[in-house]
Amino acid sequence: MMTIETRTHTALHVLKGAAVKVLGARWTAGVHVKGNHGRLILQYDRKPTPEEVTRIEELANSKIKEDAPVEVTDMERTEAEELWGDAIYDLFPIPSAITRLTILHIPDWNVNACNKQHTQTTAQIGRLTITKTRHRATKRLLEISYDIQ
Repeated sequence: MMTIETRTHTALHVLKGAAVKVLGARWTAGVHVKGNHGRLILQYDRKPTPEEVTRIEELANSKIKEDAPVEVTDMERTEAEELWGDAIYDLFPIPSAITRLTILHIPDWNVNACNKQHTQTTAQIGRLTITKTRHRATKRLLEISYDIQ
């Protein structure tokens, strides 16, 4: 059975893909999931405009409605790096002693080393609503909070 946290966590990846497309924000600095609430923390140097936030939410929900496959593959770290380079990583490093990675891949949207549980398709997430954004200028961090229904 799929938990609400599985759906909320998969939504992080969809939201990240939308944020990359709208803002170019590439590096994840942190994530938080509890129940149907999540928060994506990205390295970013300014507060997004209300229009940009709306566009991120629209793009994320469009990808959810598309019912895109969520591919999860266990592979050698070197193979993953050859395929996707450093795009599989976040700001928090994976210890070099780890040689096999679980890679989440939503084609043409998001790729990330992630050992959490995920939905099989994006439609299983439900609907995503951005509830708050907070830019922390001194740390160059953008927090995007959301709920799923």
